[in-house]
Amino acid sequence: MHVAVALFAICIIVAGTPPAPARATEPTLATASVPAGTTPVGASVTIHGRGYGHGVGMSQHGARGRALDGATSTSILAHYYQGATLGSITLDTPIRVRVLRDFKAAATRPLVLYGRRGEWRFDGSATVYPKDSRLEIRPTVTKTASGTTVAWRVKVIGPDGTILRAGATKSFRLRGVTTKTLFQVASRTSTYDQYRGTLRVGLKSTEPLASATNERSLEGYLQGVVPSEMPSSWPAEALKAQSIAARSYAARRLRPGVSYFDVDDDSTSQIYLGVLGEKATTTAAIKATAGVVLKSGSTIANTLFHSTGGGATEHNENVYVSPTGAKVAAPVSYLRGSTDRRPDGTAYDAGSPYATWKTRTYTRTQLSTVFGRDSRTNVGTITALDLRDRGVSGRLISVTLIGSLGTRKVSGSVFRSVFNANRPADDPSMRSTLFDLQPVP
Repeated sequence: MHVAVALFAICIIVAGTPPAPARATEPTLATASVPAGTTPVGASVTIHGRGYGHGVGMSQHGARGRALDGATSTSILAHYYQGATLGSITLDTPIRVRVLRDFKAAATRPLVLYGRRGEWRFDGSATVYPKDSRLEIRPTVTKTASGTTVAWRVKVIGPDGTILRAGATKSFRLRGVTTKTLFQVASRTSTYDQYRGTLRVGLKSTEPLASATNERSLEGYLQGVVPSEMPSSWPAEALKAQSIAARSYAARRLRPGVSYFDVDDDSTSQIYLGVLGEKATTTAAIKATAGVVLKSGSTIANTLFHSTGGGATEHNENVYVSPTGAKVAAPVSYLRGSTDRRPDGTAYDAGSPYATWKTRTYTRTQLSTVFGRDSRTNVGTITALDLRDRGVSGRLISVTLIGSLGTRKVSGSVFRSVFNANRPADDPSMRSTLFDLQPVP
């Protein structure tokens, strides 16, 4: 989440109406209609903005600024999650984190795992294997008229090259014999590939696809999450606030008995870097808040957070909208947007590199080309933008593009994503939906 991720399921639909049929002669810019109240697009355009991320819940840079000013973790959380209360969960609460998804194995490209730092065994077996043993899991694919079947074989190779086991296998779990044991998923593309706890390996019987899930306590999981979501050098009270928010966010997503995992290890859930991501300061913050969660009534709160609010946070229903900007989410009592400024007017998140930002300057033709590459925003030559539909923080709920081919209305998020996807790759991106065609105060 550095952050932040869309966390409500929203149906993706094509915005607006289809472009009008091509005309023999398009209206000139001099005669194109610019509705009253809209913002004309001049010969050159620069998009100015504030903040980074969706703007709902806790601003991480805002939390840092508040902590530097002497705020406690509980007062920080009370501001960003208004009305939520502190509660607790048991310290041994388990979580299942998917750390490898649909790895396509082959005879020449096996799934490769290691048991590191200590002895280990297969779940349900008494045989113990030495540290640094290597596992290679290979598929044999058989295709017939009735379908495809996959048989898997596992080979365990000792650190000296001795083959310790070779045979057929199905999905299995690996457990450490000592508390020092780690499991390395060497087939990951990331170098953050080592995990404490149990490793479940899932092998499909109809495709040569493998998955790996790290099963451990929620408290242990947080040790690999908090330093990836907030710099470990930040003030202790900000780290404590992040620990409670991250614990609550994960606890709300637990689904024991459903599927084979609870959360992913990337920004679709929370970034989890395993053992190699752990830091002493964040581990201390996790231990200082052990088991503490935020609740709304008897339910664990959906503690969304983001990098930088830009001086204000936003109501959830103004952010999680349809692709055309229609409100589809009910208001959540503790996800209310509010100003995030000191009494003197300075923003608590002023230390963020994206407290303010801007794109490069584009000609009208260049900007029209950027948005013309997506059917949702293609209006020909853009003449004006309607930027009046804003939430309490100033973020755009919807944007209406007005041009030589007509008008199209899209959500602020769609406008931002289309721009970011189609701008020249080395140009600055739009960091949030809090933007205008002039500097945002």
